[in-house]
Amino acid sequence: MDSGPQARVAAALAAADIPAQIVTFDVATRTAAEAAAAIGCDVAQIAKSVILRAKESGRHVLVIASGVNRVCEKTAAQYVGERIGRADADFVRVRTGFVIGGVAPVAHMHAPITLIDEDLLQFSEIWAAAGTPHSVFKLTPAQLLTLTGGQPGKIKEHSE
Repeated sequence: MDSGPQARVAAALAAADIPAQIVTFDVATRTAAEAAAAIGCDVAQIAKSVILRAKESGRHVLVIASGVNRVCEKTAAQYVGERIGRADADFVRVRTGFVIGGVAPVAHMHAPITLIDEDLLQFSEIWAAAGTPHSVFKLTPAQLLTLTGGQPGKIKEHSE
């Protein structure tokens, strides 16, 4: 295990008494589809971390979404209570300490506002990035809620 981001994730999991084993792959797990293919699970079981930027406060908003869903920024903004927008790679790295494609749901450099896609709650196990674009860990939706203190909600984009 490396001494940087992945070690921070492992330490956060250990501190929360979550016996998650970090798995590192030779292939990239940067996207939900890549992660699901490497793991051998359904894309919907991937808990992808999407980072948005709160426009007034400058805080980062962590939206943990099912791998098959797109995040509705307008809905996320309603949960947060301020306008939000996309975050660039530098903002993501500074606020989270992770690179895009490896953003874990825990161990951020600065505490995020966290929203959790309620679609993840239907699974017995889900998989999240473990700090690098090549590493993941398995957990339950209940563990994700406890670990992040995130607010579950309907944050997916609807095509109506």
